[in-house]
Amino acid sequence: MKISARHIFMAAALACALAAPLAFARAEVSPEAAQTASPRPPGRVESFTPPAPERAVPTSRGELMNSFAPVVKKAQPAVVNVFASRVERMPANPLFDDPIFRRFFGEGGMPGRNMAQSLGSGVIVDQSGLVVTNNHVIEGMTDVKVALADKREFAAKILLRDPRTDLAVLKLVDGANFPTMELGDSDALEVGDLTLAIGNPFGVGQTVTQGIISALSRTHVGISDYGFFIQTDAAINPGNSGGPLVDMNGRVVGINSAIFSKSGGSVGIGFAIPVNMVKSVIAAAKGGGKQVRRAWMGATLQALSQEIADGLGLDRPTGALLADVDPKGPSAEAGLKRGDVIISVDGQTADDPEAVGYRLATKPIGGQATLGVLRSGKKIVAQIRLAPAPETPPRDAIRIKGASPFAGATVMNISPAVIEEMSVQGTTNGVVVSEVDDGSYAQQLNLQRGDIILAVNDQKIGTTRDLESVTAGRAYYWKITLARGGQVFTTVIGG
Repeated sequence: MKISARHIFMAAALACALAAPLAFARAEVSPEAAQTASPRPPGRVESFTPPAPERAVPTSRGELMNSFAPVVKKAQPAVVNVFASRVERMPANPLFDDPIFRRFFGEGGMPGRNMAQSLGSGVIVDQSGLVVTNNHVIEGMTDVKVALADKREFAAKILLRDPRTDLAVLKLVDGANFPTMELGDSDALEVGDLTLAIGNPFGVGQTVTQGIISALSRTHVGISDYGFFIQTDAAINPGNSGGPLVDMNGRVVGINSAIFSKSGGSVGIGFAIPVNMVKSVIAAAKGGGKQVRRAWMGATLQALSQEIADGLGLDRPTGALLADVDPKGPSAEAGLKRGDVIISVDGQTADDPEAVGYRLATKPIGGQATLGVLRSGKKIVAQIRLAPAPETPPRDAIRIKGASPFAGATVMNISPAVIEEMSVQGTTNGVVVSEVDDGSYAQQLNLQRGDIILAVNDQKIGTTRDLESVTAGRAYYWKITLARGGQVFTTVIGG
């Protein structure tokens, strides 16, 4: 039979196809295995199935396209659900005090009770059971419980709250050797990096979503004093607050805190607190502190507009302008002057006052920071001492009592430390309101945290003792002058 060239080609191709698996099988057998293998009978071919490779954390973009499961398995055990609650006493119905009602139904009824609840997420950062979450998840709550990924539940106590960063640190009451998640470096992130958000959205249970870093150094978000956030398009929803933003090495790079949304659900614009800020809060909690002490510049910073930049001879409106310098503060000690523009902190670019504040807030007290400064068109370097703001005068906090409109308000003297802590604006005179009791006369007056009381009945208020003295007695009327948000108001109410 005549064999065509076409048949020869097909036969050769078939032979190659049959030989390929055998070649692959032989390549998978190590020399050591070949030496110890038993001899095969002539003419018999044994199949070989290579062992399934052990899954590991992806190390390349190609591997990442397959699955995020290795990252999730590494990170998920340390992610927790946070349940917080408090019992609120509701006022009794006025009918209970009516004589006719009491005649038929007995003495006045008991006040009602209402359970206020909050739901969020958190991450275990220490084997002893330290949990980081958002302050707004547990603020005002008295009972906190934490559920782990393995379904175990623990009571938790609040070690530290830091409203300025919207962070809080909890301590699991019982247990030890908890799973933890490693803290990463948020300064090493780049726009476009892959990230995972892990949390408990809407209380449905632990959920993982994937996205990228959409932006860094996002400011003017309006959820904390340090407006410096990581933006991500990983889906973040109510209940995710306090949960970790995770990099591809399974490390925490941020704490998910807020979203922009008109519907209440994720639209791909979420914000996370950088982990380098979180580290300072954890360190304070481990040190037994009840508040986080941060570096004080002793200067007022201002954002640059194009007009100001033009006036200073700058080619772009970036940096933080020193609008005022305390002659006794660290900035003055470092030789900084009014009109200087800070453009970097320890080599990290600082495009605005928020960036400068964030960079300094992540530095430990007691050291130094190197500032890059523009002065008269020239670049200079200044070393600033990292010291806390002084408590002079002492805050001398007092809770106002009695029947005045201020009853139920706690006030403090204004010092550099209080200005930093309370973000006081516009004046250093008067006393600042730090807390207002629910249901108090002060709440009825609509006093708010951060209000500055300047005068009462035409008497200037310089200290908390001044306000306590003025409000000790009764008055036919109360003329009150206070500052709020940099504006001064005067109002008169009946006594």
